[in-house]
Amino acid sequence: MRDDRWPFYIDFGLSGLTRMVDVGWSSGTTLPEIVAAVADWGDGVYAPTLLEDALRVLESDLSSREVDILWCAASKRSYRPDFFGVGGREWLRQVVDICAERIRQDDPSFAVAPAGPAPAASFVDEVLAEVEAVAGALRSVEGHAHYAVPDVVRTLRRTVTQADPDLGFRMLLRVVKAYQLTVDASCLARYQDLGERLGYDECVVEDGGIDVRPDPAD
Repeated sequence: MRDDRWPFYIDFGLSGLTRMVDVGWSSGTTLPEIVAAVADWGDGVYAPTLLEDALRVLESDLSSREVDILWCAASKRSYRPDFFGVGGREWLRQVVDICAERIRQDDPSFAVAPAGPAPAASFVDEVLAEVEAVAGALRSVEGHAHYAVPDVVRTLRRTVTQADPDLGFRMLLRVVKAYQLTVDASCLARYQDLGERLGYDECVVEDGGIDVRPDPAD
């Protein structure tokens, strides 16, 4: 599929950012500082992937509310737009600006251009099938006693179909990890296969850990 993801041995792009918001928050650290730190990983090698994801969502018809849902679900509500007073699409525009600034440190002539069609468009049906396979577990997120996020299943579906199935898959993985949802061993094997075909390092799928149970007996 793609051969530009091989340097990334941990989650990358917007999904990787939600991971850092979930686990890397500390008192006195601002959201822009976390974005800047993620964009700077590997001497800036992560900045283009973060920029690409943010642009692709902004170029889609996902609403600010849907972007908020993605952030909240993938970070187990560590990021709450209602608390920080900024809507999802406005927040993504800040991400674009921070990434572009980091890229210009190495390439002063860099200009932000549209992300364009998603290279992983042919994976839509496969990724949608994985969302459906765990839809019941994902609905437990929607009704979680302490960290509930509404419309997670619908929003993941729309991320896959309207923005990018690659990003939708990585966000699905992040929600599964953030809420410690348990999947069958065969499900994990499919995730690993999809990740390989999408060009991920073998560590990316399980970055952060996935709870796995044996497949049910036939």
